[in-house]
Amino acid sequence: MDDFRSLRILDTFKALFIKLDIDYPVMRRILQVKLTLDERRVPSIFNGEVKKEGSIYLKTLALYAFYGLILIPFIILGENYMFQMSLVFGVILFILMTSMISDFSTVLLDLRDKSILNTKPISRKTINAAKIIHVIIYMSFITSAFVTIPFAVGLFTKGIGFALIFLVEIIIVNLFVVVLTAILYLLVLRFFDGERLKDIINYVQILLSVGIVIGYQILLRSFDLATIDVQYVFSWWHLFIPALWYGAPFEMLLHQQISTTMIIFSSLAICVPLISFYLYSRVMPSFERNLQKLMTETGSNKKKWAGIDSFFSKIMCRRKEEQIFYRFASKMMTQEREFKLKVYPALGLSILFPTLFVFNDLRMYSLSEVSNGKTYFALYFCNLMIPGVIHMLKFSGTYKGSWIYRSTPIQYISSIYSATLKAFFVKLYIPIFIINSVVFIWVFSPRIIPEIVIILLVAVVQIILTYRMINNEDYPFSQSYEFAQEQQTANNLLQFLITGLFVVGHFIALSIPLGIYIYIVILLVIIVLGWRVTFPKK
Repeated sequence: MDDFRSLRILDTFKALFIKLDIDYPVMRRILQVKLTLDERRVPSIFNGEVKKEGSIYLKTLALYAFYGLILIPFIILGENYMFQMSLVFGVILFILMTSMISDFSTVLLDLRDKSILNTKPISRKTINAAKIIHVIIYMSFITSAFVTIPFAVGLFTKGIGFALIFLVEIIIVNLFVVVLTAILYLLVLRFFDGERLKDIINYVQILLSVGIVIGYQILLRSFDLATIDVQYVFSWWHLFIPALWYGAPFEMLLHQQISTTMIIFSSLAICVPLISFYLYSRVMPSFERNLQKLMTETGSNKKKWAGIDSFFSKIMCRRKEEQIFYRFASKMMTQEREFKLKVYPALGLSILFPTLFVFNDLRMYSLSEVSNGKTYFALYFCNLMIPGVIHMLKFSGTYKGSWIYRSTPIQYISSIYSATLKAFFVKLYIPIFIINSVVFIWVFSPRIIPEIVIILLVAVVQIILTYRMINNEDYPFSQSYEFAQEQQTANNLLQFLITGLFVVGHFIALSIPLGIYIYIVILLVIIVLGWRVTFPKK
């Protein structure tokens, strides 16, 4: 195992640990093993990317350093510190909190300490110290990577006073994030089971993937904000926004804006993390006891959805055999966490991008002007996620169970494929399409309902085409995720071009009298014939 640099730095504090009655050699060995295992884990910020040569952990730090560039415009443009630094620490809190929950949950929720270390002659104090130091090492590396460049920019452009305040607040924010995450886990484990906590972690991983894209949008719009003379006006609910707490010390110390509001915010920035750490230390025994819930497997909260899946399976599928595979595919799409981590970010972006185009237009034009335009073609962005999702239907974390396809006396093999695509259409595509359609009908009026019908029918045609091009004759959920990236980019680009052709066809239909309704009939014929040819009854 490597002798990590962080451990060599930790060696300088060896005397302090010994004085605290901690077995330092044992603690160091525990940390060495944990850090070695951490290097082999692919962080969720790569969104399930397959492992490549080189240190994945170093790549992660480089990626966080790149994302840290988003902070520079907020620091250098202007000297309205209350406004600028509140935004800066808002981004820092978001990145650190989501990263802590998504990638570093294994540190706080590590059950190996109970199953392995607790059976050895190691003091509880040594095990707890190893866990705390592990968290500190994690957060130090990630925070350093994320804020080093912005910190250097602030030092050279704003001076050493600005840099010192920034450094102190970063340390406090790290403490606040770690403790807040632990308290969040404690509350969830106190009232729910371990499965619910795993679901929360999974959805935060998805939020991180989508949040990166949203961060780009914030960066593109930040330059408009920099030209506005923003004046801060206090409201009582601002007390519950931690980002404002960390903007206040800059305004108070550097601009000498000493007011009751600034004093309260600055006090909260220091006191809340310290009080939270004290409370966490007091409830630590309860936290350790509740960690046992992570070892429980309960599925009662999923049973209420079985009736809905059964209802739609009878509507969408004629044969009993196909209905069974429909329910199976529905459960895989909604319950397998690894599938959700790889697919759901694309679903989130499919909701975000169409509405983003509309609201961009609303910023520049009136509602009446936008409603008479053709921005509703942005709904085709919902169809762009179809190739990626259908490609992922081949893969599963439990792919070794695919032997059941070959050992089961299935009468119609095509039922497996058709049922899976129908489940994708109903469970994943339709909810997103309905959400966007409601927004678009509100903006553009019911006149676009025929256009929406066309886009929906185009989606079905694309599902058939994508299956024939990408997943033809591959059993659903039968391959390892290690091969998920192969040929995906080229296939997706080809599918994007196909989507563009349908958009062109839609524009042509608009230029012909009754062309929309003729286009609808043509698409229905293509769907009926395409489905029968792709999934024959044999």
